Amino acid sequence: MIYDERIETMSRDEMSALQLERLKKIVRYAYERVPFYTKKFDEAGLRPEDIRTLEDINKIPFTTKTDLRDNYPYGLMAVEMDDIVRVHASSGTSGKPTVVFYTKNDMEMWTECMARLVAAAGGTKNDIVQITFGYGLFTGALGLHQGWARIGASVVPASSGNTERQVMLMKDLGVTAIVGTPSYALHISEVMKKMGYKKEDFKLRIGMFGSEASSVEMHRELEEKLGVFPTDNYGLSEIIGPGVSGECEAKLGMHINEDHFYPEIVSRDTLEPLPDGEWGELVLTTLTKEGLPMLRYRTKDITRITRGRCDCGRTTARMDRIRGRSDDMLKIRGVNVFPSQIEGVLMSIDKITGNYEIIVTRDNHMDRLEIKVEVSDGSLLDSYANLENLVKEIKHKLKTVLQIDAKITLVSPDTLKRFEGKAKRVTDLRNI
Repeated sequence: MIYDERIETMSRDEMSALQLERLKKIVRYAYERVPFYTKKFDEAGLRPEDIRTLEDINKIPFTTKTDLRDNYPYGLMAVEMDDIVRVHASSGTSGKPTVVFYTKNDMEMWTECMARLVAAAGGTKNDIVQITFGYGLFTGALGLHQGWARIGASVVPASSGNTERQVMLMKDLGVTAIVGTPSYALHISEVMKKMGYKKEDFKLRIGMFGSEASSVEMHRELEEKLGVFPTDNYGLSEIIGPGVSGECEAKLGMHINEDHFYPEIVSRDTLEPLPDGEWGELVLTTLTKEGLPMLRYRTKDITRITRGRCDCGRTTARMDRIRGRSDDMLKIRGVNVFPSQIEGVLMSIDKITGNYEIIVTRDNHMDRLEIKVEVSDGSLLDSYANLENLVKEIKHKLKTVLQIDAKITLVSPDTLKRFEGKAKRVTDLRNI
């Protein structure tokens, strides 16, 4: 189902014309209302009227997460506080959160964008959807809630935690769709099994997963263990929250709501624009956001963009699943390693679960990579030969992908920490 056929099947020329009209407007709006952008433009010798084509966006300086922290809490807001109807925040590494603001029009736009993505994933008004994100300042839960409610579905705002209760609600209410992180969804499947249930005991059919990167292999495991059709969706609070892009039923990339968010891919090294199909850092500009406009925001997320009509009929640009974050990339013995690469390998191997931990240390100036992996059956640990063969298989497949050796430590089932929110898989001890 296409939620908004006029926008989602628009020709490229029509979309570009709409984007240019909105880009000119938002640039002037931000320049006139946000002192931060006034200063940025003036220092660059740039005026709003210098933006005449979409290519001229390259003249605009980047905005970064540091800019939000430096202007905490109200410095980047473009309206008065009495025009703000919602405040959200994401956790900050320096003690201060990244705070974001929404006007009434922003809330309407956000809800509309989420409704499109819910419809693209196959959601309908007949669904009963259980949201397992934590409700609160985090944008994920309420963002998805708004989209599902807009299409008329029945929403179960279960929030995170109390997994046995989550399972009970899913079964008793006949829940057909689940929203949350892919890692927590896998944990739910483990608890289902421990409670004596099979996936056939449930009516689940759709999974909308986000907040952390996931691999093709993880989606395959979610489909196998939960019986859902898994889809990715993407967003970040600085831009809107979830609602920037999401997979359709054709699963040929995540469709970007590009009438509201203008996407670019730039080189991680030079920050110069890259053509469609090239992997690089995603940069986003909000085209319609009133409360907190963002011009050329560096997401640090690594992906690529393709255009052209999708098998689902949509013509909006599509972004690939996130390969990793430029600031999450591990440089080990001169090799760039993304945690998503490791996850992709582990998920393709039988006899281990989807739970793992990556530990990086330094010994005598040499980087060491250790990966702790849970076996799916504890009896495997009783056989040295079986353990040795499994370790060899994992090491070989990782070496093929990463081009470096890793120490593999197999641990018993249910040993590694489970996460109700975004999973933290990497412990880098080199700077400690």
